[in-house]
Amino acid sequence: MKVEINFERCQGHGRCYDLAPGLFGEDEEGYGQVLGDGVVPPEEEQAARLAVSNCPERAIETL
Repeated sequence: MKVEINFERCQGHGRCYDLAPGLFGEDEEGYGQVLGDGVVPPEEEQAARLAVSNCPERAIETL
């Protein structure tokens, strides 16, 4: 599994990095950003799915 953020949709709610801090961080303006290359380790898949389902703008996509 791999995650990415659609920056055109992201409104900076911060739920992604609150729910999955090992996968997402925030940029200098508070918008979410994927940490590393976006590949989700098996032990973080549940957190990734939680972040995806809780993004109000549906800005997080899984590949």
